[in-house]
Formats: sequence, structure tokens, C-alpha cells
Amino acid sequence: MSIDVEITVTERYSEGARERQDALCCPVDYDSGLLAMLPQEIIERDYGCGDPSRYVQPGDVVLDLGSGGGKICYMAAQLTGAGGQVIGVDMNDDMLALARKYQVEMAGKLGSDRVHFVKGYIQDLALDIDTLGHYLAANPVRQPADYSALKAWEQRQRHEAPLIPDASVDLVISNCVLNLVADNEKSQLVREIFRVLKPGGRIAISDIVSDRMVPQSMKQDPDLWSGCISGAFEESEFANAFAAAGFSGVCYDKWDPQPWQVIEDIIFRSVTLTAVKSASSAECADNKTIMYRGPFAAVIDENGRRFDRGSHEVVSAGTHQLLLNAAYGDAFIDLTNGMATETATSCCDGAKSAGISEPESRTASYGKCCS
Repeated sequence: MSIDVEITVTERYSEGARERQDALCCPVDYDSGLLAMLPQEIIERDYGCGDPSRYVQPGDVVLDLGSGGGKICYMAAQLTGAGGQVIGVDMNDDMLALARKYQVEMAGKLGSDRVHFVKGYIQDLALDIDTLGHYLAANPVRQPADYSALKAWEQRQRHEAPLIPDASVDLVISNCVLNLVADNEKSQLVREIFRVLKPGGRIAISDIVSDRMVPQSMKQDPDLWSGCISGAFEESEFANAFAAAGFSGVCYDKWDPQPWQVIEDIIFRSVTLTAVKSASSAECADNKTIMYRGPFAAVIDENGRRFDRGSHEVVSAGTHQLLLNAAYGDAFIDLTNGMATETATSCCDGAKSAGISEPESRTASYGKCCS
């Protein structure tokens, strides 16, 4: 027997939109200042395992995958400021209705209408589901030829009028949603995240991971799947999926030391993964010089290049820009033009210079860039 992941998840979260489901929540300390203007109904009907809003910078175009009732979107909108924009994507009509219910009210509080919610699959961000619904109403599928025409229309729509265009987003965030996507669609999901990000764009994905692969017996349990358990990435699988898609600086920035749940001796915990989409070499042709400062004897990047401690290395401008990004803290010194450019004295300073703020208190273990 196999379960229908979409139906299982939709039913569980539709219930969650109508009435709070405590079993879907991990304990998270959110910024009380950002919560102050949010309607209580949105706060109560939110289900997450982290706070990716803390990675938002002023002016960002933010995409929230699986935005639910809109809590993180409305928090992020306060951080982007009037020059930014927040887009929430969700497939659940009840959750979208909850988020949109307060959209006019929140626009007044924010001072502008900079939060929008759209219906779509997070693993297929090019397909506009509302437009698909209009097409099917006018062109019902009754025979194989109709189905072929539908698939051809979907491909044209993805290309000509994508829901989320290529290279249009500065930051992709998500809060305990990637685990709800079917296993056979997870690779496509990560590729879609890469597609919609601008060069230099970032991700901050809060989700549940397991310390071992989840067995098929658990994957057939609809309650465990919709409860963010059965679809969890294994720890190394999660990071490697983003590296394989072309992301750089892939890092577990937050790692909860205490398990969220232990089922069949498998540990499930909350983490936040960060990474950067580097600029292409074609966009950055001029060479630059950098040096890895330590403390390790050498490090190897995602492309297999080795950087020895204290050794001057000539790199492309794109690699130069990437390795001096706050995602890498102060690991590299800029030696371009024969002079060391002042860098952050600590990884925390580097994160602050990039606009990454920290919560006042936390019990989770954060990476060096945010400690």
C-alpha cells in the first residue's frame, strides 16, 4: 500500500487552518517585536520548527515556500521594509484563505501592500495553479488527446508566464515544509529553489532531519508523513541535495541539540540550512587573489578546489565574491591588488555586516557565522 502524500498533507493542514494542531509544532522562540502586529489567529495556526525570518535583509524579495497562514511572511515584511517584497506560496486553500483574510489589515499596519500569496506547488514554482484551474474549466480533460493538450499548455505556461520567474528572488525561506514533499519530487524542489534565486541569492530553510534514513514502513504512515516525520531528509542527504543542485556555502547554521522526537530509535531534530547561489563565471571574468586564513591546514570547496592555509590563490571574480560572502564568515582574506582588504574580525561581525540579526535568546546550536 502507498499513501497519497498530497491528499494526506492537505487534509492535515486544512484541519490545522481551522483549529490549532499542537502535534505539528516544534518549540520556537520568535521575535516578540515582529509578532506584536500579527493577528492572534495567524500566530495560533502557524506550524513550524524554526525562524527563517531572521535571515531577511532590508530590500529583499523574499519567497516563503509553504507559507501557510502567513505568519513568517508578515514577519519578513517588517524586515524587508518598503523597498522589499514577500511572496508566499502554498497549495492549501484553507491556509491561503487564512493568510489573505488579514492582507488588507496587515498592509495598513506595514504601510504598504508588500505581501502577496499565490497558489502553487513548491516543487513546481513555474506552474500557476489558479491559471491552471481556469484552463481546466474551459478545457476539461475527457480523453487522451485532451490530456496531451493539457500537458503542452502547462509547458507553455511555465515558459511564458511562470508563477515565480527565473532569478527573481533574493532569499528563499521555508519553515518545516520541505519534508512534506514526496521523496520522488524532492530533487526537483531543490532545483526549483535554485532556479528562482538571483545570482548571489540566499536560502534559509528550517526543517526536520533524521539521523538515519526513514524506513518504508514509516513512510506508509499518513500521520507520520503529515506530521513532518516520514518525509524528513537524512542529515547528510539534506545538505548534499543543495550542494548537488549548485549551491555554495551550504551550512547547518542552526542545529537543535535536543531531538524533537525519537521514533523507532531514529532521532528527528530541527535545523536551519543556509546556502548561496553563486554568480556564474561568465558574469565574473576578472581574476582576484584571496588567502585562506585557517584554522585548518586546508579546506576544499564544493567544486573540489583546495585552499591551503596562508597560500595566495588566484580565483575568478565570482569565486572571490562568493568566498568573501558572510556565509563563509571571515575564513578568507582579500589580497586583490596586493593589499589585504579589511574583513570582519569574526564570523559574527561578518554576518552582522550583511544584515543578519540574531534573536535575543535561543537554546539551539548555531553555526559560527551566527554565534
